[in-house]
Amino acid sequence: MNKRKIDVMDYASDIVKELPKGIFLNTKANGKFNSMAIAWGTIGYNWNKPVFVCYVREGRFTRELLDENPEFTISVPIGSYDKKIMKVCGSQSGRDVDKVEEANLTLVEPETISVNGIKELPLTIECKLIYRQEQDLSLLPDDILNRNYPQDVDSSNPGSNKDFHITYFGEIVDSYIIED
Repeated sequence: MNKRKIDVMDYASDIVKELPKGIFLNTKANGKFNSMAIAWGTIGYNWNKPVFVCYVREGRFTRELLDENPEFTISVPIGSYDKKIMKVCGSQSGRDVDKVEEANLTLVEPETISVNGIKELPLTIECKLIYRQEQDLSLLPDDILNRNYPQDVDSSNPGSNKDFHITYFGEIVDSYIIED
């Protein structure tokens, strides 16, 4: 498997445009790999470093893996891909399902960190966590709070639920496109 190195900032606008449709946050700890579809995030610079910023609900399995291993990859589809990947990674928990098997993912060895990329989602960003911040829901306007954090929806709901998000800043340490 070849990896073509890229300057990820050359792809920043493409990544941001793809986010609302869903890209993938990958984590790995204790021998377990997990990929979670995300639609909230951004790419840019903080503290004079290139960063990818993502948001993970407090109750997610992904958060548990990030607590164990402060590294992650972002996988971005290029062109068409099997939508089963989105269905599995966007609605099932890695606590209960082996998403690699269920979504027929091909894991690719990373270059710099310990978390794999995904062949089927070839634009890959490797990140090391440099900062995390829990949200203070009391600072959010009521319309955002009510729409995104309904307190009567259980934490297991894959969409909006009562759990707040934790903001993760990952320093981008490598980026490439996986090619056959």
